[in-house]
Amino acid sequence: MKLISWNVNGLRACMNKGFMEFFNAVNADVFCIQESKMHRDQAEFDFSGYYEYWNSAEKKGYSGVAIFSKQEPLSVGYDMGIAHHDKEGRIITAEYSDFYLVNVYTPNSKRELERLEYRMEWEDDFRAFLKALESKKPVIVCGDLNVAHKEIDLKNPKTNRRNAGFTDEEREKISTLLDSGFTDTYRHFYPDKEGAYTWWSYMGKARANNTGWRIDYFLCSKILDSRLKSASIYPEILGSDHCPVGIEIL
Repeated sequence: MKLISWNVNGLRACMNKGFMEFFNAVNADVFCIQESKMHRDQAEFDFSGYYEYWNSAEKKGYSGVAIFSKQEPLSVGYDMGIAHHDKEGRIITAEYSDFYLVNVYTPNSKRELERLEYRMEWEDDFRAFLKALESKKPVIVCGDLNVAHKEIDLKNPKTNRRNAGFTDEEREKISTLLDSGFTDTYRHFYPDKEGAYTWWSYMGKARANNTGWRIDYFLCSKILDSRLKSASIYPEILGSDHCPVGIEIL
């Protein structure tokens, strides 16, 4: 089973930059996107052969996630069931026979870390949400987690120490999540690989120079480790400031 995740930074814009070419070529069993920045009725797109599930923010042109699945999930859920978290279209959960797939777009702490306190609350609630699912069956989490976990996960760790996405607080939260029983699938296969990034600023030729961050992930319940076949990053795929990531699972 091949699973792909991509923060498209606006699906309508990405459609004009090669989205469907990659979508068709990669031929994923399940394809998850973050930052759709749209409601389904705002554009005519044809994902033939896939069931579609969309969760959009109340605010137009903001956030939003979607899942496209060849196989119809057993059930599909939206959000966490916590009112103040559930207005921004950040989570879809698809249930399959032997795992839950959670597609997430984690809130950004923003400049000046104005949303860091909220982010900390979100992290705790999201971890509890995942562990509640995991009590029923294993969980795969994919999406833009808006954090580079270790210094190896971004080009310039020293100068970004107190910037959103690389604060001690955010890094500690993803450590806590992993320690609660999840595997970072890319590091499972490539524990020491440097220069493996999934997001680059549009400023200063960052992508051309590979001055990036790895903030897009597939995590899985540790019980699924033995079923992991591969984990991939697709830095050659343009169309967004993020590139796609993927796993294959037996």
